[in-house]
Amino acid sequence: MSLLAAIPADAPHIPVLIDEVISALAPRAGAVIVDATFGAGGYTRALLAAGATVHAFDRDPDAIAAGQAWPERQENPPRLVLHARRFSEMCDALAEVGVTQVDGVVADIGVSSMQLDQRARGFSFGADGPLDMRMSQDGPSAADFLNTADEEEIANVLYTYGEERQSRRVARHIVAARPLETTGQLAHVIRKSLGHKPGAPKDPATRSFQAIRIHVNEELAELEAALAQAEALLAPGGVLAVVAFHSLEDRIVKQFLKEASGKQQAASRHMPVMDDIAPAAFADISKAIRASQTELARNPRARSATLRHAIRTTTPARPSTNVSPSHRRAS
Repeated sequence: MSLLAAIPADAPHIPVLIDEVISALAPRAGAVIVDATFGAGGYTRALLAAGATVHAFDRDPDAIAAGQAWPERQENPPRLVLHARRFSEMCDALAEVGVTQVDGVVADIGVSSMQLDQRARGFSFGADGPLDMRMSQDGPSAADFLNTADEEEIANVLYTYGEERQSRRVARHIVAARPLETTGQLAHVIRKSLGHKPGAPKDPATRSFQAIRIHVNEELAELEAALAQAEALLAPGGVLAVVAFHSLEDRIVKQFLKEASGKQQAASRHMPVMDDIAPAAFADISKAIRASQTELARNPRARSATLRHAIRTTTPARPSTNVSPSHRRAS
């Protein structure tokens, strides 16, 4: 029976590509698996049902608080271990509890449905709310960034992370409209700067909201660091499964797996590609997997999701670089 079919259609959160993710991970009793993005626990619930022990990470305190009451937390030893940490800190967090290798790592990258649906979190312009966007609910908010950064920095963020071609125009209007306090105010400024026509198929504020959220949460740098951490943690035969929701994320995952497979050795952009190819750290790399029409009918948010998975080899993990993603110049 499909795991997707077992989830009520009116559930507040429907985990994306859950059948494909669980099939790739192939959980078994006694396996130790990291759910790097716990959220509402959709993947974790299925992994626990298969008998696995799950170490679940989330920097959102609301997600961690919701998981505290799960019965698997009370088992001895507990089969659900919650970590209120960034997933880029997996190695250190697991070492603190005596775990040095795991059988699987799964990550669902980006903002969760619960975060999007809560206007107080400020992730969406669908309903007016405070201009926040912080996954961890601490540190500088989107309002802090937009009300203090100079025009060039804002433009670079919009271009790099949102691929907004009119980034300089939008940034100029944002600076002129400061201070900004709500998502509604920001969306209005962006739409006005781009000449938005009501009824257009895509709201022009979408790209800029995505860019600002990625910047505030350092999402792409976090993803790069987490992939390196997963390589170090996975035992031979362990599975890495990553679901990405836009091209910037998927590009990082695809490139990481290409380099880790030995098909292309990582190199500085200032240096020529080396002839010597490193031994493969991952094998059996999947092609891009996307949601079926059945899943899309139940969960339209799955439309942009892409799953890639691979199996860890016996080759020692490569030295971790944790390099932040490069910034392109704003147009």
